[in-house]
Amino acid sequence: MGITEKLARDRRWQLIAYLALAAALFAAPLYLSDFRLSLLAKFLAFAILAIGLDLLWGYTGILSLGQGVFFGIGAYCMAMYLKLEATGGKLPDFMQWSGVGSLPWWWQPFHYLWVAALLAILLPMLLAALLGWFTFRNRIKGVYFTILTQALVIITTTLLIGQQGFTGGTNGITNFSTVLGRAISQPSTRLALYFITLLALIGVFLLCRWLVTSRFGQVLRAIRDGENRVRFLGYDPAAYKIFVFSVSAGIAGIAGMLSVFHVGIIAPSMIGIVPSIEMALWVAIGGRGTLIGAVIGALALNWGKSLFSEAYPDMWPYFMGLMLILVVVLLPRGIVGLADSVKQLTFRRSNSNERASGSLPVIRESDG
Repeated sequence: MGITEKLARDRRWQLIAYLALAAALFAAPLYLSDFRLSLLAKFLAFAILAIGLDLLWGYTGILSLGQGVFFGIGAYCMAMYLKLEATGGKLPDFMQWSGVGSLPWWWQPFHYLWVAALLAILLPMLLAALLGWFTFRNRIKGVYFTILTQALVIITTTLLIGQQGFTGGTNGITNFSTVLGRAISQPSTRLALYFITLLALIGVFLLCRWLVTSRFGQVLRAIRDGENRVRFLGYDPAAYKIFVFSVSAGIAGIAGMLSVFHVGIIAPSMIGIVPSIEMALWVAIGGRGTLIGAVIGALALNWGKSLFSEAYPDMWPYFMGLMLILVVVLLPRGIVGLADSVKQLTFRRSNSNERASGSLPVIRESDG
């Protein structure tokens, strides 16, 4: 089989696999209980964030351990809207407990769902653009940039905890009851929110897929593999990095906004250092630079975490730790990387058999 035929066959099988996964997710309400479906919806929101992080880390080579901040901003924006709707536009309970006399001016826009949804995307993008401008323009990269994103997480969580009267403090924002006048706890509402999250996941995946397969994606991979060479070719790596960092932050904001509907709470502990590191693990375990690997990693790791914690309440952290060690040691390219290795091995064996039978000419490496 020629290389062109192999590539065409691989694309067909890849498309079939994508369609099968999408069909399984669309049919999930038919074979999952309400509780499991709600869990799956939460994991799908996490998968959206993982795609954005893979775009940043897997394709551009920028490891951010501060995605929890952008996730949290999106989540807090939607939580503020839901809290105001639950209180009928009145002062939230945590503000009353803290002695706040009136609703702050910056809470006022969150009376409207469309404003909350828009700000959940734009505010993370704006913060990422500002951070990227001051770091990438000064050629701060590698571990130094990663440390800066960790510092951003610490600053954000400290600010959220310290401003208890406006953010709910360590307890966060919770006790949501309705969205657009419909009870969130109703099965029909839960089902609608699940499909909205699934459609958002598909939309984000297609957007990122389009980006990485375009000329823009080629520049991103070139920056990852050799930034100085890209600069010598006349491109501005900083501009590309700022843009992709902002897009990744906006995607994280979408994930946070949707997760609030399924989790029912957002608190500083959910966006701290440990959750931000877990987000990077989703991408690493699934397979960096593949997009679908980020989805698989987020779903597999979170589903495994849920099952282990249910079966072994006291021992599940050890099981999770063992699983992570095994994946990192045995599957350095992640789950998708293992599948690619199997395909390459099969192709090589097929070519060897065809050459041995005389159906293919033997091509030496020196022949190019």
